Amino acid sequence: MSKFFALLLSLTLIGGVSTLGAQVSGFSGTLVITNKTPNTATIIDVASGRTLATLPTGFGPHEVVLASDGRTAVVTDYGTGPRPGSTLTVIDVTTQTVTRTIPLGTYTRPHGIVFLPGDSTVAVTSEAARAVVVVHVRTGAIVRAALTDKAGSHMVGVAADGVQAWTGDMGSNTITELDLRSGKAMRSIDVPATPEAINVTADASEIWVGSNATGRISVVDNYTGAVVTAAEGFQWPYRVLFSRDAEVVMIPDYRGDELRFIARRSRAELGRMTFTGGGPQGIVTTPDGRYALLSLSREARVAVIDIKERQVVGHIAAGETPDGIAYTPTVVAR
Repeated sequence: MSKFFALLLSLTLIGGVSTLGAQVSGFSGTLVITNKTPNTATIIDVASGRTLATLPTGFGPHEVVLASDGRTAVVTDYGTGPRPGSTLTVIDVTTQTVTRTIPLGTYTRPHGIVFLPGDSTVAVTSEAARAVVVVHVRTGAIVRAALTDKAGSHMVGVAADGVQAWTGDMGSNTITELDLRSGKAMRSIDVPATPEAINVTADASEIWVGSNATGRISVVDNYTGAVVTAAEGFQWPYRVLFSRDAEVVMIPDYRGDELRFIARRSRAELGRMTFTGGGPQGIVTTPDGRYALLSLSREARVAVIDIKERQVVGHIAAGETPDGIAYTPTVVAR
């Protein structure tokens, strides 16, 4: 094979890969995805499917959130096994660089994370310290800590006001309400065993929580404390995500290789999608409510899902063992 022909073939293949990345017509923006095994975060241009940067994080990155302007991402470095993580990695998405690593001191095993209104602070669970800490992203200062005093406070859901938060306490089989402004724990409610996935409606009227031990999804009434079953039969209900209009609840089942859609008000199952061997984990919606983006950890890629049609309309290649995922319609490709 001549050098010219080899070069031409190489360019053709590169062009083919780029074309394959652009599977969803008119869909653009930027993804930030954590890759647990290689301890990295990947920034991806959605329109082309091109990886813009693969950046180092702390040990065992799990979750990631983006500020509302799409410029700043924060990753929780959870660690793994006997090696607990104790940092947050802050990424400038526009320049595709790590701008700082925030040490959390004794607040180890950071996992669940939410940007609070104003985007200057994040609320982060510290599973080992049984707490949620509020951290100033630019300075790295810990503003306050709210103690749950419950084992395994792993994920956190925060109401739209940025004040009321709920944790799923995997080791205590409870969910705990916290006031992030005062740093006080308000109450805990017993729920089915090993509650991991959790989310709170914007008005804080309902808390949806998944039980790893029983495979049930429960809904907790914030006003009465009543716990009712909304769905059953999951093998590992990994996350709970509300659609933008809060009418549909999407729940990835990691071990069951499914994504279920449930009507929030009636609790009726609307449908389910199968991802055989995919390992669905992190999930996020686009701001217009049209698409869900689902990380498939065993396939090193992200499924682009039309929520209304409940169909996969494209895939985007990611790094190894992708988990947490965040999306912005802002295009930062360069």
